[in-house]
Formats: sequence, structure tokens, C-alpha cells
Amino acid sequence: MVYSYRHGFSGFAAMLNSTQASTLASFQGVISVFRSKLLQLHTTRSWDFMGLSLNTQQRIPLQSDYGDDIVVGIFDTGIWPESDSFKEEPGMPPVPASWRGTCVKGDKFEPKKACNRKLVGARYYLNGFEREFGPLDTSGDGEYRSPRDRIGHGTHTASTAAGSTAANASYFGLGLGAARGGAPRARLAVYKVCWFKDLDGKCTEADVLAAFDDALCDGVSVISASLGSSPPLMPFFRTSTDIGSFHAAQVGVTVVFSAGNDGPDPSLVQNVSPWSICVAAGTMDRTFPTRIVLGNNLFFMGEGFVRKEMKMKLVDSIKFFDDGSCSFDKWNHKLATGKIVLCFSSIGQVSSTTAALSVLAANGSGIIFAQTTTEQAATDDYLPSVQVDLSQATQILYYIQSSKDPTVRVLPSRTSIGCSPAPSVAYFSSRGPNSATPNILKPDITAPGVNVLAAWSPKSSPTLLPFDERSVNWNFDSGTSMSCPHVSGIVALVKSVHPTWSPAMIKSSLMTTAYARDTSSDSILAGGTLKPTDAFDMGAGHVDPLRAVDPGLVYDMGARDYVVFLCSLRYTQAQIKSMLLPSPGVDTSCGGDESDLDLNYPAITVSDLSCSTTIRRTLRNVGRITNAVYFASVRSPQGVHAVVWPRLLLFSRRKERITYYVTMIPLKRSQGRYDFGEIVWCDGHHRVRTPLIVHVNTTKDGGSSSSSLGGLQVA
Repeated sequence: MVYSYRHGFSGFAAMLNSTQASTLASFQGVISVFRSKLLQLHTTRSWDFMGLSLNTQQRIPLQSDYGDDIVVGIFDTGIWPESDSFKEEPGMPPVPASWRGTCVKGDKFEPKKACNRKLVGARYYLNGFEREFGPLDTSGDGEYRSPRDRIGHGTHTASTAAGSTAANASYFGLGLGAARGGAPRARLAVYKVCWFKDLDGKCTEADVLAAFDDALCDGVSVISASLGSSPPLMPFFRTSTDIGSFHAAQVGVTVVFSAGNDGPDPSLVQNVSPWSICVAAGTMDRTFPTRIVLGNNLFFMGEGFVRKEMKMKLVDSIKFFDDGSCSFDKWNHKLATGKIVLCFSSIGQVSSTTAALSVLAANGSGIIFAQTTTEQAATDDYLPSVQVDLSQATQILYYIQSSKDPTVRVLPSRTSIGCSPAPSVAYFSSRGPNSATPNILKPDITAPGVNVLAAWSPKSSPTLLPFDERSVNWNFDSGTSMSCPHVSGIVALVKSVHPTWSPAMIKSSLMTTAYARDTSSDSILAGGTLKPTDAFDMGAGHVDPLRAVDPGLVYDMGARDYVVFLCSLRYTQAQIKSMLLPSPGVDTSCGGDESDLDLNYPAITVSDLSCSTTIRRTLRNVGRITNAVYFASVRSPQGVHAVVWPRLLLFSRRKERITYYVTMIPLKRSQGRYDFGEIVWCDGHHRVRTPLIVHVNTTKDGGSSSSSLGGLQVA
């Protein structure tokens, strides 16, 4: 026996061989048996970038006035409790009476010292990990058998979601400023489910499900989980994160997941359940320009984390690597002592970290790394490195080839804010469409996830490399792991302002108020490409915390709506019941004609439009004005005629919810292509935007390319 799940549902985790598992699955009363899979982690300026400023003259009271009553649960690698991010905010009131959690004692973790009115809970889950990998390695620089964070990832995400305000945070002087979480007055409860293994964090589904079981009993308000598993995606009833997040939705707890770091190829998005929030990663308007001056006084501006000026010889990688690719297996064992090496990502398809470590093996002093403009971002590769685009690198290469003694001077990096258009979707951020349920849009939303500065475990080096002996209290990190806690912090604020809102209402408020334009008022770019984003890159858009608090209208859903959705997937009654917490008030019956198109989701996705199709949605007025009038405007996807009825919604005290219908008619012959539009409801103050994503499929059976509008009647 590994775990007996006590609070949420009847179940257990145990070590079984295949014969035992098959036998157990055949017993009457056993709904499902599935293997515990391994899950991966998805690894200051951001809040100002989103409009939540600490400037006393501009300060929006959201961060200062709300969050005391909210407990944010973090499922990750633990926490470094001594960080300034986890000190009590001034004037923080007592822990909410609804909190039932605790801090568990463990290796170098004493609850009386570690926990306070800020960090109100800390648990750890190890049984699943040890059954998978054997006893935890606690020797030397190994792990802590406690909630203490060995890696830094969990400290970073907790600090981002709900860290207290900490002055003078920086990474070796870069990004200097006041660091804080999205909800700096909210409480934190840490559930350590991921452990240090092979220079990374490993998590098992058995441990994650045990954490869900405890967290919901403890009384968390929000759960932030920056972890997941790459496709192929398993059915919801066979995935611990989907089961746990369904239970959370039933009891009013919003669960926020990261989308994954498998971009920019399509259909690799993870965590696609409609009852949770899935977050893509974007950039912000902070860069780290690094000036490169060649021996002929020609200069270029790259990006990096260079701390000290360097002036030395500049050489092409072909001198030290057989085919010019900066990879260790191509090293010719010549030394690059005292030299900066020019490396190209296009030769050998190497990353900047691989190139830097290969040059380090050759005893080089630094690299200039040529990267495509769509993937360019400063990284700490241990060896000083500067990223430039391919055009700049080509000019540098020409200089090397034409000079008898090429030299270069690299100046220290500096912090620049507001000089580059932002956001763009990060190239690594996993994209849609949803490979499990294609009529549900995923990701849902985008938030900052590139070079986010937050708290770190000083036990862990900033690169996690075993020979990196540096220790930092703050670190830059990138990934949807970083964008996920940004949204978790915003959810905490919205929940604090609107404590009676359901998780679906909160998600709707984030999605319908999101924006799709960057700081230059142009379309947000999709990293990894040179094209504008679409809904599969960024979901409904980039999150806007100020507008999310006052969305005007919301789409709501409850447990019965999700049951109908599961019915549309043709799940059996036993499989559906395996997803739910025992609740006599939830009808689990299926009628046989359910469609996932009618789930009241804040986006409309039709993955197979071959003929005229009508979809319904229901909006609820949550604005301050009860007698509100909203008008619809529609931008139809290319090759589709979309009609909304009614075009006018009249809300009143007696009419808080109104249903509208969208009819979509294909106008073109097409197959294998998605097109994008939107429906916007406006009352003169609020702008409620719903993405419209359609895949016209009119050639699969050789049907006619013509469509008629004659049969459509609009009242």
C-alpha cells in the first residue's frame, strides 16, 4: 500500500504487478485501475507590466487590500521558508478560521520556525516517488525529506503566486526592484510532490493525488500546479490531475495548471480538462541588452546575463568542433583558452546551454550564440553568453573570416524596460488544438513566463548544474511553470473580491477580459514563428487582472454541466462516477444525445464544421448595474458565416441569466485548416470577448462547396 485516499473519494495507490492489476480491475465495485505516471515540472517586472503597480500614486488597491482570506496551495518541489518572500506582510491578520491545514515537521524543517501567518501549511508526499525510484537520496547535496525545497522551482512558483513584497530583489544586479507575488497578502500552503532526480524535478501521480486529497480537506482556495505529462493524453478518469481538479471544482476551488513547454509545434498542450485553467507563457517588456563591440569598432546589441566586461580573442566554432556545431561529441580536443567562441544554433540544432557547456569543456571563456529572432531570450548558461540573431551573427562571422586577429569586447548586460513590444507568446509554450477533446479550447489564457525573477533556494545553483557553486536568493526562470502561478495569484485576488464566484465564473472573467494586442497596439506575435498569434497559441489572450475583477458578464458551469460533457465523450456511468466526489445532489445520468459543443465554455470551438451548426451559450450579469443592455458584434472566421441571436441582451434584477445562440454556416471547400473569429458583447463599458474557432471540413465526403443562407431565419 502506498496511499489510502481518505477525504475526497474511495481509492488507494498500491504496488501491483500486471496480473494483480487486471484481477483487481475485474472485481465488482472497482471502477478503474490505472498506472501512476511520471509528471514533469514546467520550468518583478511582471506585475507592473500587467498594471498592478507599487507606485503609491498609481497603486491599484487590489494587491494591498485583498487576499488575506485566501489560501493558495502550491503543488511543486517545496519551499525555502527563510526567503523574504515568505515573511508576514505588515498588519497581516490571523489565519482564516476556515483553514484546517498544518505544517509537517521534517528534515531541516521546523514548523514553529518555518511557518507563520504567511506560510500556513506545508506537507510532503514521497511514497509514490520512492516506489518508482527507490529510497530518496539525502546524502551530500541531496534532497530534504521534508517540505524544504532542494531545487528552487517550488520556491519560485510560490513566490510568484503569493510572495510577500521584498525590496531590492535582483539577479546579480539585473532586474533590480521590489519582488512580490500576484496576491502578496494571501496565505500559502505548500504541498511538496516533486523531488530532485537527475538534475530535475520528478513527480508521480500517486503523490499528486494524495496532495489533492489533503489540500481540499485543508481548505485551500486556489491550487497552482506547474506540472504535467506530454501527449498522448489519457482519458480524464485515468489521470490524477484531472480527477483531483474535478474534485476541486466541485467544492469551489480553482485549479490552475501550466500548458507545457513543448511548443511551437501544434497539439502538444497538456492539462486540457474544461474544469481547470491551462496557462500559456508570454514575454514582458523587460530585456537585458548586452553590447558587443568587434575589433573593427562595429557593434551589435545582443541579450544576455553578462556581469563583467570581457575583452579577448574571438573565434569561429569550426576551430574547436569538427562540423562547427558547438556540441561536446564534436569537440576536437583543442583548447579555446581565453577566447570567446561564435556558435550557431542552426549548425547541429544545439541549444545555448549545450553550446556554452561544450565551449566550457574546451576551456573557453564565453560564447556569442546565434539564435533565430523568434527564440531569442537571455539565459544563464553558466559560461557568459550573449544571444544575437542570425543576421547579426553572420556579420560577426564575416568579420572573423576577414580579420587576421579578430577580437571582441562584451560589455556588462543592463536592464531595459518598455523598449520592446510585448507580450509575445514564448516559443516553447505548448500549443493547441486540444488533442483529447478538440472542441474545448486549450490553452485558456497567457501570462508572463519568460525570465521571471522570483525567490530561489540558496541550496540550489541558478542553473542546477552540479559544478555551478553559485548561490542566489533570487533567480530568473522561464517556462509555463512561471506563467501558471501568475494566473494563480490573479485568481486569488478575484476570489477575494468575489468570494461567492464559482471556479468557472473566475475562469470566464479571466478569458473574456483578456487582450490580444501588444504594447505597440499591434497583434501579439507567436514566438517560434513570425506570424500573429491565434487562439491555439495564447488561448483567449493575455490575462488582464484589473479588467478580470469587473468582467460585466460571465459564463458559469457546475458539476452537472461537466457530467453532461463527460456523457458527450461516451463515458460509462461507472467512469463518470469515478470522477466525482460523492454528492447526492449531482445527477450523473446521460441522455445519449449530449454534445460537448454546448458546454458553457468561455470560447466556442468547432473542430468539424461540415454543415450549418447552432451552438448555445448562457451569460450571467455580474456587473454593478443590474438593468444592463449588451450589444453583440461578430467577426466571422474566414469562410464561415456566423450569426448570433439575439443580438441584444436585456438584463434585469429578475433576468440575471440570458441564453444566446450562434449559427455557423461553412461557405468554402476546406479540410485540415482552422480559422479564427470572435463574438464581443459590449454595454459601453465592459467588453466581453469570446473566441470563435472553426475547422471547416466540407471535402471529406466530396460534398458541394456551395452553401445557402436561404434556410436561416433570424428573428
